[in-house]
Amino acid sequence: MSGLAPRNLRGRGFSLVELMVVLAIAALIMVAAVPSSVRFYDGMQRRQAVRDAVAMLSSARERALSSGRVQDVNVRPSTRRIWYGKKTHTLPEGLTLTVHGAAELNRENVGVIRFYPDGSASGGGIDIARDDGSGTRISVDWLVGRVQQAALTQG
Repeated sequence: MSGLAPRNLRGRGFSLVELMVVLAIAALIMVAAVPSSVRFYDGMQRRQAVRDAVAMLSSARERALSSGRVQDVNVRPSTRRIWYGKKTHTLPEGLTLTVHGAAELNRENVGVIRFYPDGSASGGGIDIARDDGSGTRISVDWLVGRVQQAALTQG
């Protein structure tokens, strides 16, 4: 019955030193991963804000063409809010909003980009930027109302 005797249990499991090494490696990985994931999330929020603004401007243009009526997209930089009809979008914290539009259309603290039934627009655009100045410029061509985006140049 010697085959049923308890085996040497000393070789099983992990030592305290091995567990501490694994925990230290995991902590180093977390220290490296968290800042990059925050940057990724911030970039994702900015890209989504740009997509939402472009979609809103394009939708207003299409509505002006199909309805035969003027359509206004309103931008309030102080609250980081863009709206058109019942659609509204507020940019997340950490992003700044600047509107470039025709002075005669703007109201107090609200910039307006107008789309006309013939496909033209008042022109202008919207800048969406991070605190470091990087970001995206969304431009509206006054002649054909085309909505385009490009990297925001600093300086």
